[in-house]
Amino acid sequence: MAQITVYMTGGIAVYKAVQVIRNLEKKGHIVRVVMTKNAENFVTSNTLAALTKYPVLDDLWSKENEANIPHVHLARWTDLAVVVPATANFIAKMAMGIADDAASTTILATAAPKLVIPAMNDQMWENPATQRNIAFLKENGVNVMEPATGMLAEGYVAKGRMPEPDEITTWVETFLNERNVLQGKTLVVTAGGTEEAIDPVRFIGNRSSGKMGIAIAKAAAKLGANVKLIYGNVTVTLPQDKNIELIHVESSEDMLQAVKKQFARSDILIMAAAVADWRMKKVADHKLKKQADQTSLQLTLVKTKDILREVAHNKKDNQKVIGFAAETNDLLQNAKKKLQSKGADMIVANDVSKNVFGNDEDQVIILKQKGKIEKWPRMSKNQIALRLLKEIFEF
Repeated sequence: MAQITVYMTGGIAVYKAVQVIRNLEKKGHIVRVVMTKNAENFVTSNTLAALTKYPVLDDLWSKENEANIPHVHLARWTDLAVVVPATANFIAKMAMGIADDAASTTILATAAPKLVIPAMNDQMWENPATQRNIAFLKENGVNVMEPATGMLAEGYVAKGRMPEPDEITTWVETFLNERNVLQGKTLVVTAGGTEEAIDPVRFIGNRSSGKMGIAIAKAAAKLGANVKLIYGNVTVTLPQDKNIELIHVESSEDMLQAVKKQFARSDILIMAAAVADWRMKKVADHKLKKQADQTSLQLTLVKTKDILREVAHNKKDNQKVIGFAAETNDLLQNAKKKLQSKGADMIVANDVSKNVFGNDEDQVIILKQKGKIEKWPRMSKNQIALRLLKEIFEF
C-alpha cells in the first residue's frame, strides 16, 4: 500500500484520470488529489473529494488553508506523485521549476518519485520545447509514460492520446513493485575524473563528465538501494536523494582510500569513474611559472595505484566488483585483458573515441567472468544504468 498524490491538469483526458484514481484505490492505495483550475473545467473537485474521502487541493489561498501550509504537508505525506493527464503546460512548469499555483507548488516541494502521463495534441507533443522538457525530466529521474497513438480530441489519429486507465494502473503498480527491489543493498559507485596535482594551480585530468556513474547511482537509489557515490571532477548536477551519500575526492589516491573504506561494508562496487593512470612523482609546492627563455617543460610521472585490481582481488565472496573499460582502439581485446587481469566480476566496455564524454547516450559491451559477451544497442546512459543493475542483480 502506498500514499499516492494524483495531480490532475487541464486536458480533456482528465475525465479518464478519475478511473485511474478508482483503480488505485481498489489496489489498496490511499489517494489524495491536487487539481489545477483548468482541470476543474472538465471534472469538479467535488467528484474527486467524494471518491477519495479527502478534500482536493486546488487553492493555496482559500479560507481553510490560511492557517497552514497545505502544499508542504501534502508533499511530505506523498510516497508517489502521479501526474495524469500531464499537459504540455504543466510539464513545462515541472521542467522549469515554476510554482505559480497549488499543483505546481506542491509537486515542486515533493521529494517522492514522480510518474508523468502526458496527453496532448500531436503537434504539441512533437514540439521541440516539449521534447526538451520531457528529456530534462527524464534526465532528472522523473518517469514518463509514452502517450498512445489513437483518436485525438481534434478528430484524427495521431500520437498524443492518454493511455487507457488500466494501462496506467499497471504501469504505476509495476513501478511500485520494482522500486524497492534493491532494498537492503548497499552500492558504492564512482563517477567523474580524478585530478592529479602538478602544482597548487594545475592538475592532470581527463574529459569524464560523470554522467554514467551518476546515472547508475540515481537508478540504484530509485530501486531502493543505499548508495555511496564517490565522485571526482564532474560537469553535471549531482543528485539530491536521501538514498545517496555524496563523497567528494580529488586524486586517485583519495578515491582509493574512499572506495576501500566504503566497500568494506557494501555489496557492490561499480567503478564508473575515469581514474588517472599517472601522477606527478613530486608535486610542486608553488606555481610553476613560465620563464621568458623557456620553450618546454618536463614532468616526471609515476603510475597510480590500480583501484579496480586492488579492491577486486581483496573482495569477499558475497561482494561483486564491476569495472569500466574506456578505450579508443581494440575495444574488445583490451576489455578482455582488463577482465582477466583485474579480477572484476564484470567489465562494461565502451569506445570513447566517438563523442562519448558528456553525451547522454552510449553503446557498451558487457563482459563477465562467467557468461557470453553481450553487445548492447546504443541507448541513453539512464537506460544503460537500469539495465546494468538488472544484469548485476538479475531482478
